[in-house]
Amino acid sequence: MQKERAIVHMDLDTFFVSCERLLDSRLNGKPILIGGTSDRGVVASCSYEARKFGVHSAMPMKMALQRCPEAIVIKGNSSTYTKYSRIVTEIIRESAPIYEKSSIDEFYLDFTGMDRFFGCKKYADELREKIIRESGLPISFGLSENKTVSKIATGEAKPNNAINIDHGYERPFLAPLSIRKIPSVGLKTYQTFCGLGVKKIHTLQEMPLELLEQVFGKNGRTIWKKAHGIDPSPVIQYSERKSISTERTFDRDTIDIHKVKGILSAMGENLAFQLRRAQKVCACVTVKVRYSDFQTKTLQKKIPYTAADHEIIPLVLELFDKIYYRRVRIRLIGVRLSHLVNGSHQINLFTDDTRQSDLYQAMDHIRNRYGDRSVMRASGLTARTIGRMNPFNGEPPVLLANRRV
Repeated sequence: MQKERAIVHMDLDTFFVSCERLLDSRLNGKPILIGGTSDRGVVASCSYEARKFGVHSAMPMKMALQRCPEAIVIKGNSSTYTKYSRIVTEIIRESAPIYEKSSIDEFYLDFTGMDRFFGCKKYADELREKIIRESGLPISFGLSENKTVSKIATGEAKPNNAINIDHGYERPFLAPLSIRKIPSVGLKTYQTFCGLGVKKIHTLQEMPLELLEQVFGKNGRTIWKKAHGIDPSPVIQYSERKSISTERTFDRDTIDIHKVKGILSAMGENLAFQLRRAQKVCACVTVKVRYSDFQTKTLQKKIPYTAADHEIIPLVLELFDKIYYRRVRIRLIGVRLSHLVNGSHQINLFTDDTRQSDLYQAMDHIRNRYGDRSVMRASGLTARTIGRMNPFNGEPPVLLANRRV
């Protein structure tokens, strides 16, 4: 007989906002927007106080401020968010036999079989309390027999609470909820369902599978299964990322190559510092250019393992020179360092001397104490005067806090 699974989904509530409130208690209870502040900026995270005005993640910042003009805008700080994410990850790693980190603030845990010893709900409650106590961050969770139901349950439990869906009660739990609660149902799919007169999951549960497959193809079967609380996907044990990257979208498309190269230099310098701080080295550098007509080009080159500015920055500029040949205005540039492994930068016996190593140690010491952008090469000063950068794809920007209080 197959053992009933026990899958927990944990999600830190308004994670970026909660981190900022830990650093500044004056932000408590106030509407907070975190993200880019230009006309092209978007909301990366917002507080529940801001959501009351119809603000949500991925909304243009300009629109968000129109809806909630009293909001406090914070550009955010990747180092802070990464730090607290690691604190929570470490707590979970010590407590969960199998866990999957699906994003910087979201986790799946497999507690199957643990009910014989502790009781899965009790153990999850104790773990949640430990996270809140040791990190200071609010966190919610859902517990059920699969990932989909647990994730939806977490959304219903928020803010800062928990819901347990017993085995066999998945369909009744899902039935009264909006179909937008199903993870694979986006806006376009939702609009199609509305055209069919379907807005609640219970209506979807009564529809024949063949009809969904006819309208949505293979995705129709996936949606049908999730609406019925069926999801056999396993919790995949977490492993560290293999790349770090940064992108910059200009407020206005530019053909100022001096400015672009200055930003690329600063990107390479900042990413190299991130590697050294994480005690990692990379073996591949990639440069990305998106033109004003949205055509995108990338070029990469494999290199000996390194975390040195003076090796990474010239390569970044070299790749850019090779890839930028259209002489068309640029909308976006990006740099990615990949093939990461644990290790520290070693002095090249043929080209380096101890002064270079001493320089990195001194600069990194200053950055660790006063901030990522407290010291930088002259070639990257252009980037400092015109804006900050986003050093991780899919994660918050590395930015010094910029608040409107």
